[in-house]
Amino acid sequence: MSFSEEFIVAEEDVKKIIEALKGSSNYDFSDYSEKSFRRRIDKIFGDYKMSVPELISTIHKTPVFVEKMIRDISVNTTEFFRDPKIWHEIIDKALPSLLSRPVLNIWHPGCSAGQEVYSLLILLHEYGYTGSIRTFATDINSEMIEEAKKGRYKYRFMAEYLPNFDKVFVEKTGNKSVWEKYTDISVAKDLIAIKPHLSQHVTFTKHNLVNDGNTFGTTFDLIMCRNVLIYFNQALQDHVFNLFWNCLSEDGYMVIGLHESIMGTASKLFLKNGQIYRKNNNPLSTENDWK
Repeated sequence: MSFSEEFIVAEEDVKKIIEALKGSSNYDFSDYSEKSFRRRIDKIFGDYKMSVPELISTIHKTPVFVEKMIRDISVNTTEFFRDPKIWHEIIDKALPSLLSRPVLNIWHPGCSAGQEVYSLLILLHEYGYTGSIRTFATDINSEMIEEAKKGRYKYRFMAEYLPNFDKVFVEKTGNKSVWEKYTDISVAKDLIAIKPHLSQHVTFTKHNLVNDGNTFGTTFDLIMCRNVLIYFNQALQDHVFNLFWNCLSEDGYMVIGLHESIMGTASKLFLKNGQIYRKNNNPLSTENDWK
């Protein structure tokens, strides 16, 4: 027996809210996953206690409210070295090539509070990369961008993820307590702080994957976009994959979430090996993986 999900806000009202946001700002949620977006709208109505007409009127009249609403709509779940299995694949399948490049250009779209940005920098440093790193970390949520810039996290929220460091590094290198080299931890102050020598490599900036395109003036050796595409419908996913393909260097890599995949014609844009993708410079070929 299957059960359909029930929502507080009617479908036609959700469409009105999307149109109001689109007409009053540069935020277009038309191609977001319908169920995911409606869940966020339901939560907003539960929190704000407004009627649909009141919400739409406020959207049109109050830009500050729109920004607050965007912060509430966006999903900001992340952690240090999330899904160690994927980090093992990065080490095995992409890292040898990346370490050989004198300059690394990296993009983290949907960076949230920055834990994955710092995780990758820790990985590169721990494996002895000595070249120049230029990292762009972007998100639609301006509040998250400010949090990511600080690189300061509540210990009680982050402590459960610290074992991921050992899962990634001990199994591969035998190195223990890697996190102590790159973070300052104070249990008494409930604080985990990224050391400055990591954060100096990063430019944090607001960016909207729906319509901003490549605003960075560069191509990338690696794009890390995990657990973002699951909130988009197929059309928007295709748009983003085309953007990433155009943003990657000829030998660039892309990493998406453990439960994300590329469907349809966009799958021809990349060669797949496990959860790691490499740019396919000949999308008309019949190959869709690499060994």
